[in-house]
Amino acid sequence: MKSLATGDPAEAAQTGFVIANGERTPASLPCSITQFLLAQGLRPRSVVVEHNLEAVAPSEFSERQLNTGDRLEIVKIVAGG
Repeated sequence: MKSLATGDPAEAAQTGFVIANGERTPASLPCSITQFLLAQGLRPRSVVVEHNLEAVAPSEFSERQLNTGDRLEIVKIVAGG
């Protein structure tokens, strides 16, 4: 791993955790909700997310940053009749 002194923003990410659906989940933080969902194998358009007790619109997933200790509730959308 390169030194943070290189100025490479990718190197600024650190391993931390979020509480996702009640479980401590490792993550490279800070990251966006979109990045976190993709890292968990979830498609952002197939879930509903609450971040620290606030519902988040899918259009905000790429802008909303997660930090260590944040809480997420993630519900998969299932179609059917």
